[in-house]
Amino acid sequence: MVGAATATLRPRIFSSVSGNCCYNLSEQPLHRIFRYSPGQKHITMQHPRSFITNLLFNKSRNIDELENGTRKPLRPGKLSPRRPVPDHILKPPYVASKKPPGIASGPEVHDEKGIEYMRAAGRLAAQVLQYAGTLVKPGITTDAIDQEVHQMIIDNGAYPSPLGYSGFPKSVCTSVNECICHGIPDSRELEDGDIINIDVTVYLNGYHGDTSATYFCGDVDDKAKNLVQVTKESLYKAISVCAPGVEYNKIGKIINAHADKHGYGVVQQFVGHGVGRLFHSDPVILHYRNNERGRMMLNQTFTIEPMLTMGSIHPIIWDDDWTVVTEDGSLSAQFEHTLLITENGAEILTQC
Repeated sequence: MVGAATATLRPRIFSSVSGNCCYNLSEQPLHRIFRYSPGQKHITMQHPRSFITNLLFNKSRNIDELENGTRKPLRPGKLSPRRPVPDHILKPPYVASKKPPGIASGPEVHDEKGIEYMRAAGRLAAQVLQYAGTLVKPGITTDAIDQEVHQMIIDNGAYPSPLGYSGFPKSVCTSVNECICHGIPDSRELEDGDIINIDVTVYLNGYHGDTSATYFCGDVDDKAKNLVQVTKESLYKAISVCAPGVEYNKIGKIINAHADKHGYGVVQQFVGHGVGRLFHSDPVILHYRNNERGRMMLNQTFTIEPMLTMGSIHPIIWDDDWTVVTEDGSLSAQFEHTLLITENGAEILTQC
């Protein structure tokens, strides 16, 4: 097994800015990171039993091999103990509360100081993600990636937002191959030919920065490379149309059209979201064609995070109540950025 990188390789970037944004917190529990039910006007926060079909693997799948024997299906590994966070680091309110996080009923719109906070959080998230990507190689465990991400975040005075969020046990999401999102880091070693999405969110000075990217592990075949490339392109095409007054539904139309052009599916149940003082808030950003209303606002922050698949877009959730995989075992890729709506369009906050 390849060893984890040493702590001396982790950069440290400190920030000291302050600001404000306004929102109203509802009492609606947020049991899971946004899961959207098409046809409904609001997010479904709990997974219904009909959605959690065949909790580990679809019975119709061949669990011994996928794609003509070239790739084995994911299986859950062993979890390490929860990693500690120093007392001096500011933690999101949901860490101490026994109640599930609430959802903001309004958008995250910031003043000048709040924008600087968001830039700092986004920049750190991007740097952590960039570092995490360098760790991807055959033989490393996703738990080792989590350890390095966790340490770099706290070394920079921030809190790893996923840790303790509605019970999530780790500091980063690592979604390998057919895992659509919310993969829990564990003892599984990455294998040559895998693809892995690493989803990093940091909580710095009271603001969240949220980003993800899909990486190649070793020698990845051309079909997987193309899926990853098209997914990345769909994100940037969507970002290019963002500006004050633009309807949110334009995002989904552009992503869906680009996916259709290349024969890929777009996952519908998981969405982008407002982000700032709260980890998840309005608006709901749908990545597929839709007629939902609502327009972007100046100084607003939210994520776009399309998930494209080679095959079925229908998800199955493992019995850990987090890990989401494609029902047919086909590959899935995802990219995500946190955006700030400006007078001239959109500023990507989560890039180095």
